[in-house]
Amino acid sequence: MRVRGNVYLAWADLTLHHRTHDETMGNGIAIDVQVRLSRTGNTQMFIGVYAETGLALHEEAFDSRPGESMTRALAWGVDRARQLATEGTNPHASPQH
Repeated sequence: MRVRGNVYLAWADLTLHHRTHDETMGNGIAIDVQVRLSRTGNTQMFIGVYAETGLALHEEAFDSRPGESMTRALAWGVDRARQLATEGTNPHASPQH
C-alpha cells in the first residue's frame, strides 16, 4: 500500500474526470501518474514515485499544463516518473507546482 504524502493529499479530488498510469519498475520502485481536467478545463497532473515499501520518494503536482491535452500530459508525466525512478529521487523533495 502506498503511503501518500501531503502533495497527493492536497491534489486529490476523485470527483474530477481523470486518467492514471501505474507501473512498477525493474528496481521495484512504483510510479503513479494521474492527469485530470479541473473544473475550469485546465489539464492538471500528479506524479508519484514510491519505494517497494510504499513510502513516497517523490511527489509533485501541476495545477496547469497549458496547451497540453490529458493524453499528452500523461505521456510526459510517465516519462518524467520513469526518469525519477531510475535515476533516484530525494526522499525529502516533494515540490508542488
